[in-house]
Amino acid sequence: MGGWGVNAKIREAAKRTSTNTFLTQRSSSLSLYQIPHRTTHHSLLYNDLQKPTHPLLLIKPFFYSFSSCSSSAFQLFNEMPHRGRELELTLFYHVIGLIKSFTARPTSVTSRIAHCLAFKVGALAHLPTCTSLLIAYSRAADFSSSSALFDEIVYRDVILWNAMITASVENQCFEVAVNLFLELMREEGVGFDSTTLLIVVSASSHMGDLTQGRVLHGISFKTGGLSDSFLCNALIDMYAKCGELSLSECVFEGMECRDLISWNSIMRGCAYNNYPEKGFRYFKKMAYSSEVADDVSLTCAVSASALLGKLSFGQAIHGWGIKLGYKDTSHNSFENSLITLYSQCGDIEAAEILFKEMKYKDVISWNAMLEGLALNQRIWEAFDLLHEMQFLGCIQPDSVTVLTIIPLCAELMFLREGRAVHGLTVRREIGSHLSVTNSLIDMYSKCKDVKMAEQLFKAIPGRDLVSWNAMISGYSQNGHSREAQYLFKQLLQSYSQFSLSTLLAILPSCDSSEFLQFGKSIHCWQTKLGFANNTLAVNSLMLMYVNCGDLLACFSLLQTVSAAADIDSWNTAIAGCTQNGHFWEALKAFNIMREDPIIVSPDSVTLFNLISACGNLELVFEGGTLHGLALKTSLESDIRVQNALITMYGRCGETENARTIFRLSCSRNLYSWNCMISAFSQNKDGRKALELFRHIEFEPNEITIVGILSACTQLGLLRHGKQIHSHVIRFGFQGNSFVSAALLDMYSNCGRLDTAVQIFRSSPEPERSVAAWNSMISAFGFHSNGRKAIELFHEMWESGTRPTKSTFISLLSACSHTGLVNEGVRYYNNMLELFDVEAETEHHVCMVDLLGRAGRLDEAYEFIRQIPTRPEPGVWGALLSACNYHGDLKMGREVAELLFEQEPDNIGYYISLSNMYVAAGRWKDAVELRRMVEDKGLKKPAAYSLIDVGMG
Repeated sequence: MGGWGVNAKIREAAKRTSTNTFLTQRSSSLSLYQIPHRTTHHSLLYNDLQKPTHPLLLIKPFFYSFSSCSSSAFQLFNEMPHRGRELELTLFYHVIGLIKSFTARPTSVTSRIAHCLAFKVGALAHLPTCTSLLIAYSRAADFSSSSALFDEIVYRDVILWNAMITASVENQCFEVAVNLFLELMREEGVGFDSTTLLIVVSASSHMGDLTQGRVLHGISFKTGGLSDSFLCNALIDMYAKCGELSLSECVFEGMECRDLISWNSIMRGCAYNNYPEKGFRYFKKMAYSSEVADDVSLTCAVSASALLGKLSFGQAIHGWGIKLGYKDTSHNSFENSLITLYSQCGDIEAAEILFKEMKYKDVISWNAMLEGLALNQRIWEAFDLLHEMQFLGCIQPDSVTVLTIIPLCAELMFLREGRAVHGLTVRREIGSHLSVTNSLIDMYSKCKDVKMAEQLFKAIPGRDLVSWNAMISGYSQNGHSREAQYLFKQLLQSYSQFSLSTLLAILPSCDSSEFLQFGKSIHCWQTKLGFANNTLAVNSLMLMYVNCGDLLACFSLLQTVSAAADIDSWNTAIAGCTQNGHFWEALKAFNIMREDPIIVSPDSVTLFNLISACGNLELVFEGGTLHGLALKTSLESDIRVQNALITMYGRCGETENARTIFRLSCSRNLYSWNCMISAFSQNKDGRKALELFRHIEFEPNEITIVGILSACTQLGLLRHGKQIHSHVIRFGFQGNSFVSAALLDMYSNCGRLDTAVQIFRSSPEPERSVAAWNSMISAFGFHSNGRKAIELFHEMWESGTRPTKSTFISLLSACSHTGLVNEGVRYYNNMLELFDVEAETEHHVCMVDLLGRAGRLDEAYEFIRQIPTRPEPGVWGALLSACNYHGDLKMGREVAELLFEQEPDNIGYYISLSNMYVAAGRWKDAVELRRMVEDKGLKKPAAYSLIDVGMG
C-alpha cells in the first residue's frame, strides 16, 4: 500500500477517535444526567448522549471562524459564575465542538487555546478531548506538546496510543514511533490492534528497516491482523520501499480481499523498484478484475509507459482516463504524469497542449512541464515558463522547481541565469534546503565561479556527504587540485562512510605527475572501500593514471579487469591517451582491443579518439583505414566521427577528402563548419575558407572567428579582418583569449601594429592570456622592434603570467630580427633555470638563426653540435641559410651534404647550395647540382604575391 493508503487508514482511526467515541466521564457536576463516574473507556458515543436543547447547541461550531469561536467561548467563560449546571454542561459540549473544529487546520496558537478551554471546563479527563488535542498539536508540528500531553494522561486506551504513534510518524520521529509501540506491548491492560500495526509498519517503511518490518509482519500473522486489507497494503508498501518487491508480491498474492489501494500499492512498488513491465502487467490484471481504476492507478500505468518508452500504451491510457472522467478534475496527478510521458517520449508539443488545457494546475504540473522542456532542449522556453510561474498568485516555485532549472544552468554554463535562480531561492526562502544549496554549489563550480561555490559551502550549517562531494568536484574540475585534496582530507576526518561519488570527485584532482603518489593512495582507499570491481571507479582510476603520465599502471589496471571490461573501459584508456598527447599508445590500445572483437566492438567514441590521434600524427593511411571501419560499422553517420574525419584529413593536407565528407554530411552542426574552415586555413587556402564562411548556416562562435581570422592573416586582407572584428565586438567575443590573440596576429601581419597594440592594451591585465602576450611579443619582433618585445616580456613576467615555449620562440625570433644577439643568448641560457621551460627544436632553430644572421657561423655550428639529441633537419637548414647569406661555401657544402641525406627531396636545400656556387663563381658545380635536381624530378613551388582587389 502506498502512502495514501496508510494515511487513509490513520485518518479513519483518528476520525473515529475524535467524532464517535467521546468519553462521558465528568466531575460531579455531570450527575444531573446520571452518567456514571466510573466510566474510563470510550464506551458511550457522543451522539448517543441526551443533549440539552439549549439554543447554543443549535449553532454548528465546526463552521465558526477562529475568531468567532474563541470570542463566543471566552464570553461564556466570563459569565460562568452566573449560570446554572445546565448551561455549564452546554458549555462543555460547545468546547468539545470547538476543539474538534481546531483539529481540522490547527496552528500552534489555536491548539494552545483549545488546550486552555479544555482545562477551564474540566475536559482534560475526557479521553476523546485529549486525543483531539494531541492530534491538533501534532498537525501543528508541535510534537513536543503532543508528547507532553500524552505523558500527563494516566489512563490511556489503544486509540490514544495510536494517535501518539501517528503523531510520531507525521513529525518524522520514526524511531520514537517504534519505541512507543514497544512500550505499548509492555503496557498491562491495553493491547494493540491492526491500526497500531499499520502505523508502525508505516514508520518502518520510512526508516527502510527491512528486519523490523519482517518482525511486524510476523506479529501481524500471529495476531490475525492480515485479514485487515489496510495492514496488508501497508506491508506491500513497506517491502517495496525496502527493495524487496518479491515479498510485496507474496503479500499481495496472499490477500483474500484486495481493494483498489492494494492494486495501487503493488503498482507503485513496481515503479519504485524500476520494474515498469511488472507494473503494467498488474494494471492489466486490475483492468480485468472488478476494481475500476482511479487517478492513482492511471498515474502508475502512465509512469510505467514513460519508463518503458511506450508512447502508444500511454496514449491508450490517456484515452481511458478521459473516458473515466479524470480530465479537467482537481485530481491532476494523472494529467501531470501524462505531461512527463509525452516529454520523455519526445512529443513535447502534446505535453504543451495538455498543460495549456489543464484547468487545475498545481506546482507539480508546472515542474513537470519545466522538466519536459529542459529534457527536449527547449531551454529558453523553460526559462520563460519559470518567469511566467513567478507571477502566479496561487502557485509559486518550490525546491523541486529550482532543482529542475539549476542543473540546466550548470550543464549549459549559464552563470547569469544561474545567479538569477539563486536570487529566486533567497527571495522565496527556499535556499535553506540542503539539496538546493548543493545544487547551487555544483552550478557555480561548473560555471567556473569557484569562489561563490566556496562561499555557499562554508555557509552550510549542517553539510552532508553530497555537499562535500560537490565542493571537492568543483575544485577538481577547475584546476584547484591542492584545495580539492585538502578538503578531501578534512572529509576523511568528519565522515566514516563514503560513496562512489566521493571517489569520482577527488580523482580528477590528480591531473599531473606531481599528484601521482596521491592518486595511488586514492587507489588503495578505493580498494579498501570495496569499489575495486566497480567499472566506473576503475575507468576513473585509469584516466587518473593517464593524466599523471603513468601509462604502464593504466594498462596494467585495464588488463586486470579485461575479462569484465566494457567498451567504456577501453574508451577511457584510448581517450585518455589521445587527450594527453600519447597518440601512438592510443593506437596500440585499439589494436589490443581488436584482438577479441566478439566481446568488445568500437563505438563512435572509440573512432572519434582514434581518428583524432591519426590527425595529430598526420597518419593519413591509418586515418583512411579508420574511415573504412566507420563505413563498415555504420558509424560514419555519427556527426562526431564526421567532424573528426574532416579535421584529420585537414591536418594531413587532404582538403578535398575533408570537403567531400563535409558536403555529403546531412546532419552538419556548427562544429562541422568550424572543422572545414580550419582545414582550409591550416592548408593556406584562406580564399576557400572565406568563401565557406560566407555560406555558414549557423551563428559563428569563437572557434569560427579564430579560423576565419587566420585566413584573413594569410591573405593579408585587412578589410575583411576589420569586418570580422566588428562581428567580434557585436557578439561580445573580444574577451576570449584566443580571439584576442588572433586579432593581434591579423593586425600585426597586415601592417597595423598600432591597432594591435591598442587591442592588447584595451584588455584588462588579469584577463590577458599567454596567447595574447605571445602574439604581441611576436608582433613587435615581426616589425623589428626587439627592445619593446623584451620590455613586454618582462611586463608579462611581472604580471604573474608564466612564459611558455611559444613565448620564448617569439622572444628569440624578435631578438634575431633586430640583431639583439647577446640578449637572445642570455634568454636562451636562462629558459630552463629561471622559467622552467625546456628547449625544443623550435628554440634551437631560433638560436641558430640568431647567431647566423649576426655572422657568428662557427658559434652556430658548435651550438648544433652540443645539442644533446640528434638535431632536426630544420636546425641545419637555418645554418645553411646563414651560410648562403654570408657566402661561407665551405661550411655550406658540409651542412648541405648532411641535409641531402636527411631530406633528399627538399628542393630548398639544393637551391641554397646552388646559389652559393653561383655567388662564388663556381658555375660548373651549380649546373651539376641543378641537373641532379632535374634527375630527381624536384620542382620549386612558384612564388606569388597577393593584393586585395575587392575580393568578395
